[in-house]
Amino acid sequence: MFYGEFEHSIDRKGRLILPAKFREVAKNQFVEKFFVTRGLDKCLFMFSEEEWRSQENKFKTMSFTKQQSRTFNRLLFSGAIDVNPDKQGRILLPQYLKDFADIKKDVMIVGVSNRIEIWAKNLWHDFYANSRQSFEEIAEKIMDV
Repeated sequence: MFYGEFEHSIDRKGRLILPAKFREVAKNQFVEKFFVTRGLDKCLFMFSEEEWRSQENKFKTMSFTKQQSRTFNRLLFSGAIDVNPDKQGRILLPQYLKDFADIKKDVMIVGVSNRIEIWAKNLWHDFYANSRQSFEEIAEKIMDV
């Protein structure tokens, strides 16, 4: 659904414009609302409403008697906000999410199939530089082709 990486900036009003390619995908899939929350590796996760509901159902089945499940769900759901992009495709990210992901101005918006990830540009470049060498090794371990 969402593929590619795009460099953007937060405007002076704190808004982030979604890439035109992602706006087109959303339009074609009749997506009007997204959910943004704390992600992993210091990025933000952004899901369409339909995908968010699917993920939410998975996480709700986690046992609340297990401390790690409680912690994960608390951090994921307490950080979540719903956003409706305006006519120009802009969304407003709250400061607590920008702080979590160390986002100041320059960001990378990355399509990861069923979700969008929003990264501070420098952190994305660091992640990519540190991960690209192991791409083939990881593929060999996780792929069953």
